[in-house]
Amino acid sequence: MESCIERIKNDIENVTRITATPNMGCTRFSYSKEDSEVREYLIKEMKDLGLSIKVDGVGNIRAKYIDNNEDKPSIMMGSHIDTVANGGKFDGLTGVVTALEVIRVIKENNVKINNPIELIAFAEEEGSNFGSTMVGSKILTGAYKLEDLKKIKNDDGISAYQVMKDFGLDVDNVENEVLKKEEVKAMVELHVEQGGILDSEQISIGIVQAIVGMKTYKVKLKGVSNHAGSTPMYLRKDPMVGAAEIIIHMEKAAKEKALKDTVATVGKIHCQPNGSNVIPGQIEFNVDIRDVETEGMEIVARELISKTKEVAEKRGLEYKVDLIGESECVKLSSKLINIIEDTALENKYNFIKMNSGAVHDSAMLPGITDVGMIFVPSINGLSHCPQELTKFEDIKLGCDLLLKTVIKLANE
Repeated sequence: MESCIERIKNDIENVTRITATPNMGCTRFSYSKEDSEVREYLIKEMKDLGLSIKVDGVGNIRAKYIDNNEDKPSIMMGSHIDTVANGGKFDGLTGVVTALEVIRVIKENNVKINNPIELIAFAEEEGSNFGSTMVGSKILTGAYKLEDLKKIKNDDGISAYQVMKDFGLDVDNVENEVLKKEEVKAMVELHVEQGGILDSEQISIGIVQAIVGMKTYKVKLKGVSNHAGSTPMYLRKDPMVGAAEIIIHMEKAAKEKALKDTVATVGKIHCQPNGSNVIPGQIEFNVDIRDVETEGMEIVARELISKTKEVAEKRGLEYKVDLIGESECVKLSSKLINIIEDTALENKYNFIKMNSGAVHDSAMLPGITDVGMIFVPSINGLSHCPQELTKFEDIKLGCDLLLKTVIKLANE
């Protein structure tokens, strides 16, 4: 019993044609027109399978395959359907499409299952709208409350609460939709690796042991905007050079002061007024800090705060450093790791155990249920870019492992 590679390919191609940036990668933000079209496609596929479908107040789609076992906790699987700007075809979507295929195979083969199988498509995993990752899974698990949705805002100053309400969601009800322990027996997420380990080692499957924690900070530096030609260097209060100094220090702190797996990135920056012949008046930038150990993140966070204070005082700048999103380092379920490993061994799959350097929705669920993750290779380790690529043969292999693992979990 195996998955169908053509159906998997068809689903991925149908969804990835829906993008705000044709020929420039996939841009499919949650709560956008593109998101709405993808939801329509996926929900139709789910209805064709006779699944029981529910969309919660932040847009998480939960679709359950029930076989006279609706009173039992479900085996959950899935991922997210949103992307970063100009992202790739496979990030997130691969986990949703393979979960859909698992249910197809189980249904068409009349596989006996003692627990329901539930597909979940998380909303707003990437943080592309509001700068806070995994909003859908944070709400689902109770880590975020309704008030948090009113506080986090997009670049236009519109709150997540209002964006979701305008999308037609019953966002006021989110706190009544928190996932309960008795609802779910286990969660397994299949995802592309988003790194180059599996591809470089020519290994088809990664069994994830831990997911990095993440802290995202927004730094604001305010100086004095002035003429670029007539303002001498010694009279300037330039927040751009202050930001440059801090950003360079972030690289040094992650490399030399933190732990071996600590990383720090500045990938988003806003300059006002953003003119080539104008000294900036204000700079805002985000700092993304990650590690599988909390200590590594805390070291870099302390360095960020202290360096920002030092630079601002030296250069006569006003400053503010805000933590706008975080997730804990997560060790995944040893029980599920063992079940996935045993299944891979039984089927002679080529695999390694590894950690995830990217954050995933599954990281929010260990307090509620056992969680496992399966990785398939990203060619050349590329992700979050139009060049992101995973072989469909590897996706099928990962889907087959997911299928066999889910059936085991549903019948143990």
